[in-house]
Amino acid sequence: MKRKLKTAVLSLWLILAVALGARALFAWSQARRIPPRVLATVSFAQETGNIAQALAQGRGFSNPFRHQTGPTAWLAPVYPLLVAGIFRVFGIFTPGAFWAAAALNILCSAGVCIPLFFAGKRIGGVTLAAAAAWLWALFPNGVILPFDWIWDTSLAVLLATTILWATLALDDSERPRDWIGYGLLWGLALLTTPSLGSLAPFLLAWLAWRRWWRGGASIRQPALRRQALRQPALAAAVMALCLVPWTARNYVRFHRFVPLRSDFPFELWIGNNEVLNPHGRDVMARITIYGQVREYVQLGETAFLEKKWREATGFIGSNKRLELWLTWRRFVAMWLGSPDPVIAFRDATSPFIRFLYVANALAALGALAGILALYWKRNAYPFPVSVFPVVFPCVYYVTHASLRYRNPIDPAVMLLCAAALVPLFRRDASSEPQGEAPSSYAEGCAAGGSGGSMGGRPTGSPLQDAENLRGE
Repeated sequence: MKRKLKTAVLSLWLILAVALGARALFAWSQARRIPPRVLATVSFAQETGNIAQALAQGRGFSNPFRHQTGPTAWLAPVYPLLVAGIFRVFGIFTPGAFWAAAALNILCSAGVCIPLFFAGKRIGGVTLAAAAAWLWALFPNGVILPFDWIWDTSLAVLLATTILWATLALDDSERPRDWIGYGLLWGLALLTTPSLGSLAPFLLAWLAWRRWWRGGASIRQPALRRQALRQPALAAAVMALCLVPWTARNYVRFHRFVPLRSDFPFELWIGNNEVLNPHGRDVMARITIYGQVREYVQLGETAFLEKKWREATGFIGSNKRLELWLTWRRFVAMWLGSPDPVIAFRDATSPFIRFLYVANALAALGALAGILALYWKRNAYPFPVSVFPVVFPCVYYVTHASLRYRNPIDPAVMLLCAAALVPLFRRDASSEPQGEAPSSYAEGCAAGGSGGSMGGRPTGSPLQDAENLRGE
Protein backbone atom coordinates (compact mmCIF):
# COMPACT_ATOMS: atom_id res chain seq x y z
CA MET A 1 0.00 0.00 0.00
CA LYS A 2 2.86 2.34 0.85
CA ARG A 3 4.55 1.61 -2.46
CA LYS A 4 1.31 2.17 -4.39
CA LEU A 5 0.69 5.47 -2.62
CA LYS A 6 4.21 6.65 -3.41
CA THR A 7 3.81 5.60 -7.05
CA ALA A 8 0.55 7.56 -7.28
CA VAL A 9 2.03 10.68 -5.68
CA LEU A 10 4.97 10.62 -8.10
CA SER A 11 2.78 9.98 -11.15
CA LEU A 12 2.88 12.76 -13.68
CA TRP A 13 -0.39 11.55 -15.18
CA LEU A 14 -2.18 11.95 -11.84
CA ILE A 15 -0.71 15.42 -11.36
CA LEU A 16 -1.85 16.40 -14.86
CA ALA A 17 -5.36 15.13 -14.15
CA VAL A 18 -5.57 17.08 -10.89
CA ALA A 19 -4.25 20.26 -12.52
CA LEU A 20 -6.74 19.98 -15.36
CA GLY A 21 -9.59 19.15 -13.00
CA ALA A 22 -8.84 22.04 -10.63
CA ARG A 23 -8.83 24.59 -13.46
CA ALA A 24 -11.93 23.17 -15.12
CA LEU A 25 -13.78 23.05 -11.79
CA PHE A 26 -12.92 26.67 -11.03
CA ALA A 27 -14.07 27.76 -14.49
CA TRP A 28 -17.33 25.87 -14.12
CA SER A 29 -18.01 27.28 -10.64
CA GLN A 30 -17.36 30.86 -11.77
CA ALA A 31 -19.31 30.57 -15.03
CA ARG A 32 -22.43 29.49 -13.12
CA ARG A 33 -22.58 32.98 -11.59
CA ILE A 34 -22.06 34.93 -14.81
CA PRO A 35 -24.59 35.25 -17.68
CA PRO A 36 -23.24 33.68 -20.90
CA ARG A 37 -23.60 36.95 -22.83
CA VAL A 38 -21.43 38.73 -20.28
CA LEU A 39 -18.74 36.04 -20.60
CA ALA A 40 -18.88 36.36 -24.39
CA THR A 41 -18.43 40.14 -24.46
CA VAL A 42 -16.65 41.36 -21.34
CA SER A 43 -13.95 38.66 -21.54
CA PHE A 44 -12.88 39.96 -24.97
CA ALA A 45 -13.27 43.67 -24.17
CA GLN A 46 -9.54 44.37 -24.33
CA GLU A 47 -6.77 44.72 -26.89
CA THR A 48 -6.48 41.00 -27.63
CA GLY A 49 -10.19 40.62 -28.32
CA ASN A 50 -10.34 43.80 -30.40
CA ILE A 51 -7.38 42.88 -32.61
CA ALA A 52 -8.70 39.33 -32.98
CA GLN A 53 -12.06 40.76 -34.07
CA ALA A 54 -10.36 42.86 -36.75
CA LEU A 55 -8.41 39.82 -37.95
CA ALA A 56 -11.50 37.62 -38.06
CA GLN A 57 -13.35 40.29 -40.07
CA GLY A 58 -10.54 40.54 -42.61
CA ARG A 59 -9.26 43.98 -41.54
CA GLY A 60 -5.79 42.79 -40.63
CA PHE A 61 -3.82 43.23 -37.44
CA SER A 62 -5.43 46.52 -36.42
CA ASN A 63 -7.81 48.45 -34.17
CA PRO A 64 -6.68 47.56 -30.62
CA PHE A 65 -9.41 49.72 -29.07
CA ARG A 66 -12.33 48.77 -31.34
CA HIS A 67 -12.08 52.00 -33.33
CA GLN A 68 -11.03 52.19 -36.96
CA THR A 69 -7.48 53.34 -36.24
CA GLY A 70 -5.64 51.21 -38.76
CA PRO A 71 -2.63 48.87 -38.37
CA THR A 72 -1.17 48.29 -34.94
CA ALA A 73 1.81 46.68 -33.25
CA TRP A 74 0.29 47.11 -29.80
CA LEU A 75 0.59 43.39 -29.11
CA ALA A 76 2.79 40.57 -30.37
CA PRO A 77 0.99 38.55 -33.05
CA VAL A 78 0.67 34.93 -31.86
CA TYR A 79 -2.13 35.04 -29.30
CA PRO A 80 -4.42 37.51 -31.16
CA LEU A 81 -4.07 35.23 -34.20
CA LEU A 82 -5.11 32.23 -32.09
CA VAL A 83 -8.17 34.09 -30.76
CA ALA A 84 -9.01 35.24 -34.31
CA GLY A 85 -8.99 31.59 -35.38
CA ILE A 86 -11.37 30.79 -32.52
CA PHE A 87 -13.65 33.63 -33.68
CA ARG A 88 -13.70 32.25 -37.20
CA VAL A 89 -14.82 28.84 -35.94
CA PHE A 90 -17.14 29.74 -33.03
CA GLY A 91 -18.24 33.26 -33.95
CA ILE A 92 -17.10 36.68 -32.77
CA PHE A 93 -17.92 37.44 -29.13
CA THR A 94 -20.03 34.33 -28.57
CA PRO A 95 -20.22 32.02 -25.54
CA GLY A 96 -18.71 29.26 -27.67
CA ALA A 97 -15.72 31.46 -28.49
CA PHE A 98 -15.21 32.26 -24.82
CA TRP A 99 -15.26 28.60 -23.81
CA ALA A 100 -12.90 27.65 -26.62
CA ALA A 101 -10.43 30.35 -25.53
CA ALA A 102 -10.81 29.39 -21.86
CA ALA A 103 -10.28 25.72 -22.72
CA LEU A 104 -7.08 26.60 -24.59
CA ASN A 105 -5.87 28.55 -21.56
CA ILE A 106 -6.74 25.68 -19.21
CA LEU A 107 -4.90 23.14 -21.38
CA CYS A 108 -1.82 25.36 -21.56
CA SER A 109 -1.81 26.01 -17.81
CA ALA A 110 -2.30 22.35 -16.88
CA GLY A 111 0.20 21.25 -19.53
CA VAL A 112 2.88 23.23 -17.70
CA CYS A 113 3.16 20.24 -15.36
CA ILE A 114 5.00 18.27 -18.08
CA PRO A 115 8.02 20.54 -18.70
CA LEU A 116 8.06 21.52 -15.03
CA PHE A 117 8.24 17.87 -13.98
CA PHE A 118 11.15 17.11 -16.31
CA ALA A 119 12.96 20.30 -15.36
CA GLY A 120 12.64 19.35 -11.69
CA LYS A 121 13.78 15.81 -12.45
CA ARG A 122 16.99 17.10 -14.02
CA ILE A 123 17.66 19.38 -11.07
CA GLY A 124 16.85 17.09 -8.15
CA GLY A 125 15.25 13.81 -9.10
CA VAL A 126 11.70 12.48 -9.22
CA THR A 127 10.71 13.64 -5.72
CA LEU A 128 11.60 17.23 -6.46
CA ALA A 129 9.94 16.97 -9.88
CA ALA A 130 6.66 15.69 -8.44
CA ALA A 131 6.66 18.23 -5.62
CA ALA A 132 7.11 21.13 -8.06
CA ALA A 133 4.39 19.80 -10.37
CA TRP A 134 1.96 19.31 -7.48
CA LEU A 135 2.59 22.84 -6.23
CA TRP A 136 1.86 24.24 -9.68
CA ALA A 137 -1.21 22.03 -10.16
CA LEU A 138 -2.81 23.51 -7.03
CA PHE A 139 -1.27 27.00 -6.95
CA PRO A 140 -4.20 29.48 -6.80
CA ASN A 141 -2.79 31.88 -9.40
CA GLY A 142 -2.42 29.08 -11.92
CA VAL A 143 -5.95 27.81 -11.24
CA ILE A 144 -7.68 31.19 -11.46
CA LEU A 145 -6.02 33.03 -14.34
CA PRO A 146 -6.90 30.71 -17.26
CA PHE A 147 -10.56 31.57 -16.71
CA ASP A 148 -10.19 35.17 -15.56
CA TRP A 149 -7.95 36.40 -18.39
CA ILE A 150 -8.44 35.70 -22.08
CA TRP A 151 -4.92 36.86 -22.73
CA ASP A 152 -1.56 35.37 -23.67
CA THR A 153 -0.76 34.68 -20.00
CA SER A 154 -1.46 30.94 -19.91
CA LEU A 155 0.32 30.27 -23.20
CA ALA A 156 3.27 32.33 -21.94
CA VAL A 157 3.44 30.16 -18.79
CA LEU A 158 3.72 27.02 -20.92
CA LEU A 159 6.36 28.55 -23.20
CA ALA A 160 8.44 29.93 -20.33
CA THR A 161 8.49 26.60 -18.48
CA THR A 162 9.33 24.73 -21.68
CA ILE A 163 12.23 27.13 -22.21
CA LEU A 164 13.50 26.35 -18.71
CA TRP A 165 13.31 22.60 -19.38
CA ALA A 166 14.95 22.93 -22.79
CA THR A 167 17.75 25.09 -21.35
CA LEU A 168 18.62 22.44 -18.77
CA ALA A 169 18.40 19.66 -21.38
CA LEU A 170 20.69 21.48 -23.81
CA ASP A 171 23.44 21.66 -21.21
CA ASP A 172 24.96 18.45 -22.60
CA SER A 173 23.62 18.42 -26.17
CA GLU A 174 25.88 18.64 -29.21
CA ARG A 175 23.24 18.09 -31.88
CA PRO A 176 22.57 21.17 -34.05
CA ARG A 177 18.90 20.25 -34.45
CA ASP A 178 18.41 20.58 -30.69
CA TRP A 179 19.84 24.10 -30.76
CA ILE A 180 17.79 25.03 -33.82
CA GLY A 181 14.68 23.80 -32.01
CA TYR A 182 15.69 25.89 -28.99
CA GLY A 183 15.96 28.98 -31.19
CA LEU A 184 12.54 28.27 -32.72
CA LEU A 185 11.06 27.88 -29.23
CA TRP A 186 12.48 31.25 -28.27
CA GLY A 187 11.11 32.81 -31.45
CA LEU A 188 7.61 31.54 -30.67
CA ALA A 189 7.88 32.75 -27.08
CA LEU A 190 8.96 36.26 -28.08
CA LEU A 191 6.21 36.55 -30.69
CA THR A 192 3.77 35.61 -27.92
CA THR A 193 5.07 37.46 -24.86
CA PRO A 194 8.01 39.79 -25.61
CA SER A 195 8.77 40.32 -21.91
CA LEU A 196 10.22 36.79 -21.85
CA GLY A 197 13.05 38.20 -23.96
CA SER A 198 14.66 39.58 -20.80
CA LEU A 199 15.60 35.98 -19.92
CA ALA A 200 17.21 35.09 -23.26
CA PRO A 201 20.64 36.79 -22.79
CA PHE A 202 21.11 35.19 -19.37
CA LEU A 203 20.08 31.66 -20.37
CA LEU A 204 22.09 31.71 -23.60
CA ALA A 205 25.09 33.12 -21.73
CA TRP A 206 24.77 30.36 -19.12
CA LEU A 207 24.71 27.69 -21.84
CA ALA A 208 27.77 29.24 -23.48
CA TRP A 209 29.58 29.44 -20.15
CA ARG A 210 28.82 25.79 -19.36
CA ARG A 211 30.30 24.70 -22.65
CA TRP A 212 33.30 26.96 -22.10
CA TRP A 213 33.83 25.70 -18.54
CA ARG A 214 33.70 22.03 -19.54
CA GLY A 215 36.71 22.61 -21.79
CA GLY A 216 38.93 23.36 -18.80
CA ALA A 217 42.18 25.23 -19.33
CA SER A 218 42.41 24.38 -23.04
CA ILE A 219 39.43 26.60 -23.74
CA ARG A 220 41.82 29.54 -23.89
CA GLN A 221 42.67 28.41 -27.38
CA PRO A 222 40.68 30.55 -29.89
CA ALA A 223 39.49 27.56 -31.92
CA LEU A 224 38.02 25.82 -28.88
CA ARG A 225 36.56 29.09 -27.66
CA ARG A 226 34.68 29.52 -30.94
CA GLN A 227 33.51 25.91 -30.74
CA ALA A 228 32.06 26.50 -27.26
CA LEU A 229 30.05 29.48 -28.49
CA ARG A 230 28.92 27.97 -31.80
CA GLN A 231 25.72 26.24 -30.66
CA PRO A 232 24.42 29.11 -28.46
CA ALA A 233 25.13 31.49 -31.34
CA LEU A 234 23.16 29.19 -33.67
CA ALA A 235 20.17 29.28 -31.33
CA ALA A 236 20.38 33.06 -31.04
CA ALA A 237 20.53 33.42 -34.83
CA VAL A 238 17.47 31.20 -35.31
CA MET A 239 15.62 33.19 -32.66
CA ALA A 240 16.45 36.47 -34.39
CA LEU A 241 15.37 35.10 -37.79
CA CYS A 242 11.96 34.19 -36.35
CA LEU A 243 11.39 37.87 -35.55
CA VAL A 244 12.31 39.22 -38.99
CA PRO A 245 8.91 38.86 -40.73
CA TRP A 246 7.01 40.64 -37.94
CA THR A 247 9.64 43.34 -37.58
CA ALA A 248 9.65 43.92 -41.34
CA ARG A 249 5.87 44.21 -41.33
CA ASN A 250 6.03 46.80 -38.54
CA TYR A 251 8.67 48.82 -40.38
CA VAL A 252 6.58 48.88 -43.55
CA ARG A 253 3.47 49.93 -41.62
CA PHE A 254 4.99 52.47 -39.23
CA HIS A 255 8.27 53.49 -40.94
CA ARG A 256 10.22 52.87 -37.75
CA PHE A 257 11.87 49.96 -35.94
CA VAL A 258 9.32 48.04 -33.84
CA PRO A 259 10.81 44.58 -33.21
CA LEU A 260 7.93 42.99 -31.28
CA ARG A 261 5.31 45.33 -29.83
CA SER A 262 4.95 49.09 -29.63
CA ASP A 263 3.08 49.77 -26.38
CA PHE A 264 5.98 49.98 -23.91
CA PRO A 265 5.82 53.81 -23.70
CA PHE A 266 2.18 53.58 -22.68
CA GLU A 267 2.89 50.87 -20.09
CA LEU A 268 5.71 53.02 -18.70
CA TRP A 269 3.41 56.04 -18.56
CA ILE A 270 0.67 54.12 -16.71
CA GLY A 271 2.95 53.72 -13.71
CA ASN A 272 4.83 57.03 -14.06
CA ASN A 273 2.67 60.04 -14.83
CA GLU A 274 1.31 63.30 -13.45
CA VAL A 275 -2.22 61.88 -13.31
CA LEU A 276 -1.56 59.28 -10.61
CA ASN A 277 -2.29 59.96 -6.98
CA PRO A 278 0.87 58.99 -5.05
CA HIS A 279 -0.91 59.41 -1.72
CA GLY A 280 -3.79 57.03 -2.48
CA ARG A 281 -3.83 53.26 -2.04
CA ASP A 282 -4.28 52.78 -5.79
CA VAL A 283 -1.80 55.09 -7.48
CA MET A 284 -3.43 54.51 -10.87
CA ALA A 285 -7.00 55.12 -9.74
CA ARG A 286 -7.29 58.48 -11.51
CA ILE A 287 -6.26 57.08 -14.91
CA THR A 288 -9.27 56.41 -17.12
CA ILE A 289 -8.97 54.12 -20.12
CA TYR A 290 -11.63 56.08 -21.96
CA GLY A 291 -9.58 59.25 -21.92
CA GLN A 292 -6.53 57.42 -23.20
CA VAL A 293 -8.46 55.69 -25.98
CA ARG A 294 -9.88 59.02 -27.11
CA GLU A 295 -6.37 60.48 -27.24
CA TYR A 296 -5.09 57.40 -29.11
CA VAL A 297 -7.86 57.76 -31.72
CA GLN A 298 -7.11 61.45 -32.20
CA LEU A 299 -3.32 61.16 -32.50
CA GLY A 300 -2.80 57.71 -34.01
CA GLU A 301 -0.59 55.00 -32.53
CA THR A 302 2.85 56.44 -33.34
CA ALA A 303 2.17 60.00 -32.15
CA PHE A 304 0.27 58.76 -29.09
CA LEU A 305 3.16 56.55 -27.97
CA GLU A 306 5.75 59.24 -28.62
CA LYS A 307 3.75 61.60 -26.41
CA LYS A 308 3.47 59.02 -23.64
CA TRP A 309 7.22 58.36 -23.81
CA ARG A 310 8.01 62.06 -23.37
CA GLU A 311 5.58 62.38 -20.47
CA ALA A 312 6.77 59.22 -18.68
CA THR A 313 10.50 59.91 -19.00
CA GLY A 314 9.94 63.53 -17.99
CA PHE A 315 8.03 62.45 -14.90
CA ILE A 316 10.73 59.95 -13.90
CA GLY A 317 13.48 62.50 -14.37
CA SER A 318 11.65 65.13 -12.31
CA ASN A 319 10.51 62.88 -9.44
CA LYS A 320 13.46 60.67 -8.55
CA ARG A 321 12.57 60.16 -4.88
CA LEU A 322 8.93 59.48 -5.70
CA GLU A 323 10.05 57.04 -8.38
CA LEU A 324 12.00 55.01 -5.83
CA TRP A 325 8.89 54.77 -3.67
CA LEU A 326 6.73 53.76 -6.63
CA THR A 327 9.29 51.12 -7.64
CA TRP A 328 9.19 49.64 -4.17
CA ARG A 329 5.37 49.52 -4.27
CA ARG A 330 5.49 47.76 -7.64
CA PHE A 331 7.98 45.23 -6.25
CA VAL A 332 5.66 44.44 -3.35
CA ALA A 333 2.61 44.25 -5.62
CA MET A 334 4.41 41.88 -7.98
CA TRP A 335 5.12 39.36 -5.25
CA LEU A 336 2.35 39.85 -2.71
CA GLY A 337 -0.58 40.92 -4.88
CA SER A 338 -0.99 44.43 -3.49
CA PRO A 339 1.32 47.40 -2.83
CA ASP A 340 -0.25 47.50 0.67
CA PRO A 341 -0.59 43.78 1.46
CA VAL A 342 -1.32 44.17 5.19
CA ILE A 343 -4.17 46.62 4.56
CA ALA A 344 -5.44 44.54 1.63
CA PHE A 345 -5.41 41.39 3.76
CA ARG A 346 -7.29 43.13 6.55
CA ASP A 347 -9.92 44.58 4.20
CA ALA A 348 -10.37 41.42 2.11
CA THR A 349 -14.03 40.53 1.56
CA SER A 350 -13.62 36.74 1.76
CA PRO A 351 -11.33 34.09 3.29
CA PHE A 352 -10.39 32.96 -0.22
CA ILE A 353 -8.88 36.37 -1.05
CA ARG A 354 -6.92 36.27 2.20
CA PHE A 355 -5.71 32.81 1.22
CA LEU A 356 -4.43 34.23 -2.08
CA TYR A 357 -2.35 36.83 -0.26
CA VAL A 358 -0.92 34.20 2.09
CA ALA A 359 -0.17 31.78 -0.76
CA ASN A 360 1.73 34.41 -2.73
CA ALA A 361 3.68 35.56 0.31
CA LEU A 362 4.72 31.96 0.99
CA ALA A 363 5.63 31.49 -2.69
CA ALA A 364 7.91 34.53 -2.59
CA LEU A 365 9.65 33.32 0.58
CA GLY A 366 9.87 29.79 -0.83
CA ALA A 367 11.52 31.00 -4.02
CA LEU A 368 14.19 32.83 -2.04
CA ALA A 369 14.76 29.79 0.19
CA GLY A 370 14.95 27.55 -2.89
CA ILE A 371 17.63 29.67 -4.52
CA LEU A 372 19.70 29.58 -1.34
CA ALA A 373 19.16 25.82 -0.96
CA LEU A 374 20.32 25.03 -4.51
CA TYR A 375 23.47 27.11 -4.11
CA TRP A 376 24.11 25.64 -0.66
CA LYS A 377 23.90 22.10 -2.06
CA ARG A 378 26.24 23.11 -4.91
CA ASN A 379 23.62 21.99 -7.41
CA ALA A 380 24.58 22.42 -11.06
CA TYR A 381 21.47 24.36 -12.06
CA PRO A 382 20.60 27.17 -9.62
CA PHE A 383 21.46 29.97 -12.04
CA PRO A 384 19.01 29.23 -14.90
CA VAL A 385 16.15 28.63 -12.45
CA SER A 386 16.82 31.72 -10.34
CA VAL A 387 17.05 33.92 -13.44
CA PHE A 388 13.27 33.63 -13.83
CA PRO A 389 12.21 35.26 -10.53
CA VAL A 390 15.20 37.61 -10.39
CA VAL A 391 15.30 39.02 -13.94
CA PHE A 392 11.84 38.66 -15.47
CA PRO A 393 9.91 40.95 -13.06
CA CYS A 394 12.35 43.87 -13.45
CA VAL A 395 10.48 45.47 -16.36
CA TYR A 396 7.31 45.49 -14.23
CA TYR A 397 9.12 47.19 -11.35
CA VAL A 398 9.63 50.07 -13.79
CA THR A 399 6.16 50.10 -15.37
CA HIS A 400 3.28 48.61 -13.32
CA ALA A 401 2.84 45.25 -11.63
CA SER A 402 0.26 42.63 -10.74
CA LEU A 403 0.12 38.90 -10.01
CA ARG A 404 -1.06 38.32 -13.57
CA TYR A 405 2.20 39.67 -14.97
CA ARG A 406 4.18 37.32 -12.71
CA ASN A 407 2.30 34.23 -13.85
CA PRO A 408 4.78 33.17 -16.61
CA ILE A 409 7.48 32.60 -14.00
CA ASP A 410 5.28 31.07 -11.29
CA PRO A 411 6.17 27.47 -12.29
CA ALA A 412 9.86 28.32 -11.77
CA VAL A 413 8.87 29.82 -8.41
CA MET A 414 7.09 26.55 -7.54
CA LEU A 415 10.21 24.62 -8.54
CA LEU A 416 12.30 26.72 -6.18
CA CYS A 417 9.73 26.27 -3.40
CA ALA A 418 9.95 22.52 -3.92
CA ALA A 419 13.76 22.69 -3.76
CA ALA A 420 13.41 24.34 -0.36
CA LEU A 421 10.70 21.99 0.95
CA VAL A 422 11.74 18.53 -0.26
CA PRO A 423 14.81 18.18 2.02
CA LEU A 424 12.61 18.97 5.04
CA PHE A 425 10.37 15.95 4.43
CA ARG A 426 12.96 13.46 3.18
CA ARG A 427 13.49 10.90 5.92
CA ASP A 428 16.75 9.49 4.60
CA ALA A 429 19.02 11.82 2.72
CA SER A 430 20.77 8.84 1.15
CA SER A 431 17.55 7.50 -0.40
CA GLU A 432 17.87 9.92 -3.31
CA PRO A 433 21.43 11.05 -4.04
CA GLN A 434 22.22 14.74 -3.81
CA GLY A 435 24.65 15.56 -6.60
CA GLU A 436 27.06 18.45 -6.52
CA ALA A 437 28.45 20.56 -9.29
CA PRO A 438 31.95 19.21 -9.93
CA SER A 439 34.82 21.61 -9.42
CA SER A 440 36.46 20.67 -12.68
CA TYR A 441 35.76 19.10 -16.03
CA ALA A 442 37.63 15.95 -14.99
CA GLU A 443 35.40 15.52 -11.95
CA GLY A 444 32.36 16.03 -14.17
CA CYS A 445 33.48 13.26 -16.51
CA ALA A 446 34.15 11.01 -13.56
CA ALA A 447 30.64 11.70 -12.28
CA GLY A 448 29.24 10.64 -15.63
CA GLY A 449 27.64 13.96 -16.56
CA SER A 450 27.88 17.61 -17.41
CA GLY A 451 27.96 18.95 -13.89
CA GLY A 452 25.77 16.59 -11.91
CA SER A 453 22.26 16.97 -10.56
CA MET A 454 20.60 16.37 -7.24
CA GLY A 455 18.84 13.28 -8.47
CA GLY A 456 20.94 11.38 -10.97
CA ARG A 457 22.11 11.63 -14.55
CA PRO A 458 19.70 13.52 -16.83
CA THR A 459 18.76 12.32 -20.27
CA GLY A 460 20.22 13.92 -23.36
CA SER A 461 17.39 16.02 -24.80
CA PRO A 462 13.80 17.17 -24.26
CA LEU A 463 12.63 14.63 -26.83
CA GLN A 464 14.13 11.79 -24.83
CA ASP A 465 12.54 13.16 -21.65
CA ALA A 466 9.17 13.28 -23.40
CA GLU A 467 9.56 9.66 -24.46
CA ASN A 468 10.16 8.73 -20.83
CA LEU A 469 6.75 10.14 -19.97
CA ARG A 470 5.23 6.76 -20.81
CA GLY A 471 7.10 5.21 -17.93
CA GLU A 472 6.27 7.81 -15.28
